[in-house]
Amino acid sequence: MDHCVSRTSLIASLMTVMLSPIFAAEPVDRERPNVLMIAIDDQNDWIGCLGGHPQSRTPNIDRLAKRGTVFLNAHCQSPLCNPSRVSLLTGRRPSSIGVYGLSPALRDAEGLEEVLTLPQHLRQSGYKNLMAGKIYHGGYGRRPADNEFDGVGPPADVGARPKSPLVVTPSGHPLVDWGTFPHNDEDKGDYKLASWAVDQLRTTHDRPFFMSVGFFLPHVPCYVTRNWYDMFPAESLQLPAVLDDDRADTPRFSWYLHWELPEPRLKFLKQSEQWTNLVRSYLASTAFVDAQIGRIMDTLEASPYADNTIIVLWSDHGWHLGEKGITGKNSLWDRGTRVPLIFAGPGVTPDSRCAEPAELLDIYPTLSELCHLEQPEGLEGHSLLPQLKDSSIARDWPAITTHNHDNHGIRSRDWRYIRYADGSEELYNMVEDPNEWTNLASRPEHAQIIAEHRQWIPKVNRKPVPGSRDRILLYDSATGQANWEGKDILPNSPIPEIED
Repeated sequence: MDHCVSRTSLIASLMTVMLSPIFAAEPVDRERPNVLMIAIDDQNDWIGCLGGHPQSRTPNIDRLAKRGTVFLNAHCQSPLCNPSRVSLLTGRRPSSIGVYGLSPALRDAEGLEEVLTLPQHLRQSGYKNLMAGKIYHGGYGRRPADNEFDGVGPPADVGARPKSPLVVTPSGHPLVDWGTFPHNDEDKGDYKLASWAVDQLRTTHDRPFFMSVGFFLPHVPCYVTRNWYDMFPAESLQLPAVLDDDRADTPRFSWYLHWELPEPRLKFLKQSEQWTNLVRSYLASTAFVDAQIGRIMDTLEASPYADNTIIVLWSDHGWHLGEKGITGKNSLWDRGTRVPLIFAGPGVTPDSRCAEPAELLDIYPTLSELCHLEQPEGLEGHSLLPQLKDSSIARDWPAITTHNHDNHGIRSRDWRYIRYADGSEELYNMVEDPNEWTNLASRPEHAQIIAEHRQWIPKVNRKPVPGSRDRILLYDSATGQANWEGKDILPNSPIPEIED
């Protein structure tokens, strides 16, 4: 018996030695800061400190912004969940890695089998990795074999659901629903997620932790309890400002990026009198998530980790609620790309606001630097540390968003430039025209502005990796043929839910 125990211990010791270069490449530094990363799904700029909607109620996110630096001009790398999160967590642009759709998952994508992700980088540096909710799209990262996290909490889930859909949309997709029905906050997935995070912050950890908390709402279905819904009365609700002919000066190709989707058009919302209901539900969902973030922040501030924890809050992309005639994501305008991005904690200047363009791609190198780690090779973002120390410092790079192959939006401090795969363009003066109602691309006096922004179009534009599907748009420049989800779009094809 003693011999067996000794042999088992020897094997265990050898395995520890063999595996230690993978999971602890650097010695544990107990002085390193903890990291709390909070992700919100489909959260646009309807946040108080961002001013995206005058009636938004986000006191806890605003409180976090006062504690640190909020980036007022931050944008996603892709206006779709999977490519956005893969890009952020690998530090590579969608155009560099060829992930544009909801599939494939990270390790199923050709060329990404061995890439070092942000969680793995921290784990190899001695961090204890904890995760709950939606960080990666889908189930990746939740299995021990993925080697991303040491502890995994509840998955992302809306929680309680009504017995039947509250709204019947043209697509009939079960996720595309919104409104209120009798249930309790405690029945919601995001409440349980926050409770898990609270428990973790009340736990003693033997090494620095990297805790990732990914909220589900305001992703559809936007189901909310009555108390949150009633915070936004219909009679005083402000709907987004729209123009009936807003798409008259946008290229036809702009429709191809969201050709046929489960999310309905503004046309349906108006005809079915559901626009107010959707806006109320979205604002209420955001307010509810904000309250859950408040529960986490209160616990952190009362914990031994209060003074040595970096907090970073972000969303994977924006969301339209009628602007440009659509709802949902999948666009290269500000409503589809602008996201909250806030850093707070050690090394971050409090009560600071930065108007320089920033990208979600910058999170990886920024956290590496804040945690005093070496930067892995191949990262395409740039550390925001200079702006976290002094928000007035200019950045040398714009924010670049890519949706499907060779469609790019370039966002500088004052301008938005869009170039589609067929060569058509848009240009907006974001100071004078923040709603992006007037496309200036065809005006000769703006040729120099276009040239300055065009130089930032990624030089590498990889075709979709094998296995790409779900919201994939292809374009053959030789024939001029566009293809959505395997079906050719003809020049005279009516725009779905608009012209048919």
